[in-house]
Amino acid sequence: MRLNEISYNDAVPIDGYGPGFFRIGGKIINGPVAVFASGVTAWGGFDDTAMILAQGDDLDVLFVGTGAEIAHPPADFRKTLEHAGIGVETMASPAACRTYNILLSEGRRVAVALIPV
Repeated sequence: MRLNEISYNDAVPIDGYGPGFFRIGGKIINGPVAVFASGVTAWGGFDDTAMILAQGDDLDVLFVGTGAEIAHPPADFRKTLEHAGIGVETMASPAACRTYNILLSEGRRVAVALIPV
C-alpha cells in the first residue's frame, strides 16, 4: 500500500464535527461556520452572502453543508452566488466536509459553509 502525505498549503482542513460544532485546524467552533483559504469565520446562514462574495476572486466552488440531511438552500442564495461566478454545491454537512478536504488537498479554489449536524 502506498501512502501519500497530504499538504493543505496555508488553508486549514476540517478535522471533525459533532452535534453543534466543527473542529477546524485543531480548534472547536460552535454553530454555523464558513471556511475559506484565507481563514475560518462564523457564518450567519443563507442571508449572509456578503462574506462569501468578498472571497469571490479566490473561489470557484462553495460547498454548502445543510446539516445532517441534504436540503435545498434558498433560491436567492444560490442565484446571488452563481451570478458572481461562484458555483454552489449543496450536500449534507458530513459529505461537504469530506469533499472540501479532498479538493483542498488537490489545491482547488474551494470553500465550505456549514450548518452543524
